[in-house]
Amino acid sequence: MSAPSRFDRGHTDDLMTFLSASPTPYHAVANAAERLEKAGFRQVAETDAWEATSGGKYVLRGGAIVAWYVPEGAAAHTPFRIVGAHTDSPNLRVKPRPDTGGHGWRQVAVEIYGGPLMNSWLDRDLGLAGRLSLRDGTTRLVDVDRPLLRVPQLAIHMDRNVTADGLKLDKQRHLQPVWGLGDTVRDGDLIAFLEDEAGLSRGEVTGWDLMTHPVEPPAYLGRDRELVAGPRMDNLLSVHAGTAALAAVAASGAELPYIPVLAAFDHEETGSQSDTGADGPLLGTVLERSVFSRGGSYEDRARAFAGTVCLSSDTGHAVHPNYAERHDPTHHPRVNGGPILKVNVNNRYATDGSGRAVFAAACEKADVPFQTFVSNNSMPCGTTIGPITAARHGISTVDIGVAILSMHSVRELCGADDPHLLANALVAFLQP
Repeated sequence: MSAPSRFDRGHTDDLMTFLSASPTPYHAVANAAERLEKAGFRQVAETDAWEATSGGKYVLRGGAIVAWYVPEGAAAHTPFRIVGAHTDSPNLRVKPRPDTGGHGWRQVAVEIYGGPLMNSWLDRDLGLAGRLSLRDGTTRLVDVDRPLLRVPQLAIHMDRNVTADGLKLDKQRHLQPVWGLGDTVRDGDLIAFLEDEAGLSRGEVTGWDLMTHPVEPPAYLGRDRELVAGPRMDNLLSVHAGTAALAAVAASGAELPYIPVLAAFDHEETGSQSDTGADGPLLGTVLERSVFSRGGSYEDRARAFAGTVCLSSDTGHAVHPNYAERHDPTHHPRVNGGPILKVNVNNRYATDGSGRAVFAAACEKADVPFQTFVSNNSMPCGTTIGPITAARHGISTVDIGVAILSMHSVRELCGADDPHLLANALVAFLQP
């Protein structure tokens, strides 16, 4: 039995590949599933009866994935160790009637998803990707990963006060991207274009979930390449780390007192209330079916859940050198300082003292430093899937993550060492 090898900067290189290949939640879970398949995991259908077999398994549902590894001989009441994350990021999503325009421009009608830094989407070369639902009931992923759309900013000559007064954007009027020229709006043009891109016949697509994404690839940044700039780090950085950690633990052959789990949900940025969100039944159903498939009773289920711990891993705020006063004066997380433990006494984060001890033990075992984030009292913090997971399933949950800058921008910034430091801490948590 061998311990998993430690991750290093090669993990960060691989993260950049993962970010580029995952412009949507649907692509992210497909890529995570492919990596788990290579590690010996096998997909199980929710509509099938589950067998009491050991090994790695996963469930895909839309933009969510739940994967777990059952050690040989695991009892029905064996607790779980869960890494939780989310697959969605704020962006511009295509409306049901996408074809619009005027004044000689062809445009795509979009809706604002989540809470993006809207100014960061201006004057960017954007691609288009997502999921196409077909007439035969199947789905097809599509990714136009080249400059296709652009949200042009108004010239300063027509907004002389923008520098002094700040940019003001109307979500309906100012964020509809252009994608061509023409005096006539033709319904069906965008979907017909995507059918051609996906190699489909005209009329095959009857539904779609489409979103824009920047086509500029992730890149190392800085004199010593100690930073990484890229899209969707919130929160594909955690999805990637959790996938790598689960695969490493499964491949180690070590004896495990817990069943390690990765749960990556969709719709965190909009409240998690969906059948693929953390506030839905997906995780609880999968965990219960795992218990029951191994011959367990409701008593075994209760025992398993009572001993379960979840690390809710999501990006957090590094101290900003230009706005240091916005942070708590005694809590200044730094990039490349290791993962952060998130604390909020009003339960915007789920961490308590006992959870801190669990995470501290994992970091100590992995020889990984960690930091603590507490928001400035005058600026209420955001929230995560952590409190939702704790309340919905009665599972002890700890909020952690990686400190970044430019959160919710089209292009975020993290330390080049923090992704692999997080992954090493997750391995130690899943394999205590």
